[in-house]
Amino acid sequence: MKRARQKVVVENEAPQTSQKSKKQKTCLYGSLFGESDSCTSMDWGSLPHPVILRIFQFLPLVDRARASSVCRRWNEIFHIPDLWRRFEFELSQPATSYLKSTHPDLIQQIIKRHADHLQYVSFKVDSSTESAEAACDILSQLVNCSIKTLGLISTAKPSFMNVSKAHFASALTVVFVNSKSLSSIKIDDTPLDDPSLKVLVANNSDTLKLLKMSSCPHVSPAGILCVADQCHGLKELALNYYILSDELLLALSSEKHVDLEHLRIDVVSENPGQVEFHTIKKQSWDALVKHSPKVNIVMYFFLYEEECDTFFREETPVTHLYFGRAVSKAMLGRIGMNCPRLIELVVCANGLQPLDDELIRIAERCKNLTAMGLGECEVTCRGFIEFVKMCGGRLTQLSIMEEVLIPDNDYSLDRLHLEVSKHLGRMWFPDMMPTW
Repeated sequence: MKRARQKVVVENEAPQTSQKSKKQKTCLYGSLFGESDSCTSMDWGSLPHPVILRIFQFLPLVDRARASSVCRRWNEIFHIPDLWRRFEFELSQPATSYLKSTHPDLIQQIIKRHADHLQYVSFKVDSSTESAEAACDILSQLVNCSIKTLGLISTAKPSFMNVSKAHFASALTVVFVNSKSLSSIKIDDTPLDDPSLKVLVANNSDTLKLLKMSSCPHVSPAGILCVADQCHGLKELALNYYILSDELLLALSSEKHVDLEHLRIDVVSENPGQVEFHTIKKQSWDALVKHSPKVNIVMYFFLYEEECDTFFREETPVTHLYFGRAVSKAMLGRIGMNCPRLIELVVCANGLQPLDDELIRIAERCKNLTAMGLGECEVTCRGFIEFVKMCGGRLTQLSIMEEVLIPDNDYSLDRLHLEVSKHLGRMWFPDMMPTW
């Protein structure tokens, strides 16, 4: 009998210890959330409103939707306007794309309950026309929106270009007319046209600060000029070279216009085999820089050597130059002579002739140069060291592929990195792969 009682006592002690441990854990959690020492059980549904809202802001959308099913109060917080200010619609065709897609039921719920809460909106679509058309359908339903930033992103080929111009213009018109507070628009590679820009200006001229519309073939020089004439707060503009004009630069230089901060220009051929490009007068460039002395003028070239003959024959205030294809020695020579504001230069390819003289001229004339990248080019080790010596420590970025450098009688590749490091004031090695 004694043994039996002792066994019962021992068996009853374990649960008591377990209950005590649970009580201690509850007390710990309770103290973290400001509960009293009574150590009552945690009620997740009674968490303070700001705490739940903060948690929801860090959750991915799918997890946020699952959390909203915990209780009625969490579901109410799920629909708080603050959680729907910023949203990215991801649209793809499952049969042809690996990209995830926003669920259609969620899209309809957003349109029904949160269209007037959206402020920072982007659409990411795959390469299918169906996805681009779906984005236009959603835009057409945002009749009560107050969008401030809008971005249309094609992850592969520019699928928006396959949408009919009428459908695209109609969808944009809904947003342009109803928002009236758009400050940033990124709509590269789309069938945007002049009438759409006029609607944009008529309703958002006081708020528009950034407009990126490279590769929009239906926009004319007159269309973009309308934007510059009316949107005096515009600080950043990205466009194709073919719609850049003297009139546009002068409009951006008017007394009414604020200082432009960034002008980004894509230089591409409008037609296969195009060789000649129009020129911009030096007086127009000068007017822009006089009005906006700190403006960054960025030019991306996607031309072949024979197509570049028009450029940099006069002084041009470009600050950043990127050449995606081969560029001639003559072109680089003109850059050294006529681009005194140059800050960054990236050359992806050149011929088989060393570029020593051209680099030295650039170092002499371009006193603001701080970044250089060279790809499939050739430079002797002596010429490269001379270039670095002239630039000195102001070169904060120097990305040169090892195959670019040609050893000579004075310098081997092993000695080269020591000399360059000495002039830069930091350890430097050539790159094995391009980093730009």
